[in-house]
Amino acid sequence: MQALVAASTLPARRDPAWAGRVFWALAALVVLWPLLVLAEFKPWVLLAPQSLKPTLQFLAGFVPPRLDLEFLSLVARETWRTVAIATAGLTLALVLALPLTLLSVRALSISGLAGRMAALPAALHFAVRAMLVVLRSVPELVWALVFVRVVGLGATAGVLAIALTYAGMLGKVYGEILDSGETHATTALLRNGAGRIQAFFYGLLPQNAGELISYTVYRWECAIRSSAVLGFVGAGGLGQQIDSSMKMFNGSEVSTMLLVFVALVAATDRLSAWLRRVLA
Repeated sequence: MQALVAASTLPARRDPAWAGRVFWALAALVVLWPLLVLAEFKPWVLLAPQSLKPTLQFLAGFVPPRLDLEFLSLVARETWRTVAIATAGLTLALVLALPLTLLSVRALSISGLAGRMAALPAALHFAVRAMLVVLRSVPELVWALVFVRVVGLGATAGVLAIALTYAGMLGKVYGEILDSGETHATTALLRNGAGRIQAFFYGLLPQNAGELISYTVYRWECAIRSSAVLGFVGAGGLGQQIDSSMKMFNGSEVSTMLLVFVALVAATDRLSAWLRRVLA
């Protein structure tokens, strides 16, 4: 009897959920394996002798980084241009996104106060949401390729590319933040004769300002990273200089610019954290 009681108090030697975990692990493997095959994912190729040797030779050219004053002044100028492209692009994106957000937010629909929106406001609401989908569906890299053809090489293409893609992203997320928040004050203002702009500034904005600011600052961080990538297609900034150095096999120059870019992203992260604390 005592042996039975002691056995019942011992912890189970087998996980009671092991069968379910094994099943889902095998199911995930069955689903993911064809996808990996289709994507031709072969990481072991990196360790093959014919790949490893040229890779090490290429990386050896990155040491030491180029640190002469002439080149550092060039890098500083291109870094500042990268930040300028990102900031100008995000500012233009805000100019485009804010009116689209006001038109797409259901909480600001006067005709929707009684329940179902009227036909014309509903059609406008759908058209604005569709426009936001189109803007954010096209990557900024594709927009940059288009604008490089239209306006030529330089920062203008990068600014416009960031503006269009980020306008779609900002408009979508702004609309979701405003629609998911508390709308009683906004509804009361609209029912008492306030306009959409008044209801936005006095009803929706005060209680959602912190979240809106936080997301905007995060998008500014993303825009800085995107502006460097856009330089590879001729949109100016630090990325274009990295692309030129890569094509000339100047690994020391690439190493310097990568280090500067890492420092830039780190500084941006710290600045955005400070802005969130101050503005939120």
